[in-house]
Amino acid sequence: MADKKKQKVAALIPAAGMGKRMGKEKKKQYLFLGDRPVLAHTLKVFEGIDEVNEIILIAPVGEEGYCLNEIVEKYRIHKVTKVVPGGKDRQDSVYNGLKFVSNDTACVIVHDGVRPFVSSDIIKQSIELCAKVDGVAAGVPARDTIKRVAKDMFVEATMNRAHLWLIQTPQTFRYKIISEAYNKAYIDNFRGTDDASLIERLGYKIKVIMDSYDNIKITTPFDMIFAEMIYKNRENR
Repeated sequence: MADKKKQKVAALIPAAGMGKRMGKEKKKQYLFLGDRPVLAHTLKVFEGIDEVNEIILIAPVGEEGYCLNEIVEKYRIHKVTKVVPGGKDRQDSVYNGLKFVSNDTACVIVHDGVRPFVSSDIIKQSIELCAKVDGVAAGVPARDTIKRVAKDMFVEATMNRAHLWLIQTPQTFRYKIISEAYNKAYIDNFRGTDDASLIERLGYKIKVIMDSYDNIKITTPFDMIFAEMIYKNRENR
């Protein structure tokens, strides 16, 4: 594997969600958080990281032009090289984005467009580890008790919380590995809950790194209220 200073790194930013759970006319990725849309905040973090060579933005079908004009160009995100259409769900959207990654790319980062509080440090740490392991996933330890519940709503088991983590993004992989995993998933008609699950099923090992509880995914109106609190707290600091 090439040295991290020389390896080409591409960031895939899936932002093609319809935002139905938000209950608003405007999609969640376009809602304003402070002085700019949520998606612009996310892209700006990756824009500022030297190790990231290009960003491929995955937009809702038919809204590629809007994302280009109202997000990428308006907020001067120069590292976005392509704005491509998403698919019917997140897995399809990431798969579409992978098709536009150049073959000389060494490392691919996948990060949700509606996680605007990702830190540059966690992205850099992921890139550095990507040269040493099969894949990296950011996450935080579970803080609540987790129980496995049957269909009849009776508890089957109480899980050992010490070994349970809530997995977030960024998730970072060697390009050849994530390409293999996505191609195999579609051959097998396998649907995963995240990118790492597609890699894991092929026997590759995923390294989990400690992230922040602030790195929330904005999906519901409550998430937006929480995001505004985090944003104001950071501004005050």
